[in-house]
Amino acid sequence: MSGSSLDGLDIAFVQFTETKSEWTYEILEADCISYSSEWRQKLKEAHQLDALAFHKLHVDYAVYTATLVNRFIESKNLHFKVQLIGSHGHTVFHEPDNMISVQLCSGAVLAAKTGINVISDMRSMDLALGGQGAPIVPIGEKYLFPGFDYYLNIGGIANISERINNDVIGWDVCPANRVLNYLAAKKGLNYDENGHLAASGKVDTALLTRLNAQAYYQRMPPKSLANQFGDDTIIPLIESYPCSTEDALHTYCVHVAQQVLYSLLPRKNNSTTSAMLVTGGGAFNGFLLKMLRKELAGVGVTITLPDQLSIQYKEALVMAFLAVLRWREENTCLKVSTGADRNSIGGAVWLGQET
Repeated sequence: MSGSSLDGLDIAFVQFTETKSEWTYEILEADCISYSSEWRQKLKEAHQLDALAFHKLHVDYAVYTATLVNRFIESKNLHFKVQLIGSHGHTVFHEPDNMISVQLCSGAVLAAKTGINVISDMRSMDLALGGQGAPIVPIGEKYLFPGFDYYLNIGGIANISERINNDVIGWDVCPANRVLNYLAAKKGLNYDENGHLAASGKVDTALLTRLNAQAYYQRMPPKSLANQFGDDTIIPLIESYPCSTEDALHTYCVHVAQQVLYSLLPRKNNSTTSAMLVTGGGAFNGFLLKMLRKELAGVGVTITLPDQLSIQYKEALVMAFLAVLRWREENTCLKVSTGADRNSIGGAVWLGQET
C-alpha cells in the first residue's frame, strides 16, 4: 500500500484464518520503506506526465515495488511462505464521475519480478458499476474489526466508515497527513512528531472558517477525494494566509477534528454512546487525537486505538484481505460504501507462479 501522504511503501505479511465465515488475522511481519526524495517527487508529479512517460513510470514503479518486496521477503526469511500479494499501488488520478481511478504499479510486472501471484487494480470494477471506487477498506473493517460503530483512518486523506447493522459504509472526510506533512516540511521535518509544533501554535479563526467552507464538505456520502484536492485547493488556501507554520498546523488539526465531527452529525444519535477505532499515521499525532477527543466527546463518541501494527499497517492489511477475497471470488466492494449499482468482486489476477 502506498498512501497519499507519500511517506513510503507499507508492506505487511499477514496470516488470515476463516472459521464459519468469521475472520481473524495476524500481522506476522511489517515494514514501511521510506521513499527517497527522488521517488517522492516522481509520485507527486506523476499526474503531470504525458501518456508514454506515465506508462513508463507505471512499469518502473512496479519494478521498484518488486525489488522492495523481494528484499522484504529476504530480510524476513519468508521464502516460499508468501502465497499471494495484494497490491493497491499508488493513486495518481481519481475521477469517479468519469469512472476513473488510476494507481501506479503494473500487476503483471510485479508478478513476473516476484514470481508470486498478484491481485491489483482493485477499484475499476466498482467504478464501472457507477460507484466511487472508494472507500474499499470498509469490507475489511466489517470482517476484521468487529465491535466498533465507527472506523477513522487518518492517512494522507482522513476517511470514516460506519457500521450499520451488518454493513459498513464509508466516505472520505478531508485531506489530513498530506497537508500536515507539507506544513511540517517547512520546518525541515518529514512530519510533526506527536503534534508538538501544532500544539505550540494557535487557531487562525479566519483560515479555519475558509477551510470548513469547502463545498465538498457539504455533500453527503457516498463521496471520495482525489489527492489533488489537498494539493491544488487546501494547500494554496493555507498559503494565502500570513500565519506561522505552527499556527497553520494547529488550525489544520482543529479543521480535521471538526470535519470528522461534522460528517457524523447528520447520522449520529447524541443520546447513545459510540465507539470509534482510530488508525493510520495520524493516530500517532497526540495533538490531533486531543482535538478529536474534544470534538467528539459532545456527541458521545469514544476513541480507541488498536495495537501499534494495526494502527500503522491497517490499510496494507486490508489490501491483503481484499486479495484473499478476490482469490476466493468473493465480494471485495460494498455498494453501500461506494454508491455502486451492486456489490462486486474487484481486482485483476496476475499469475506470477508457474502452473
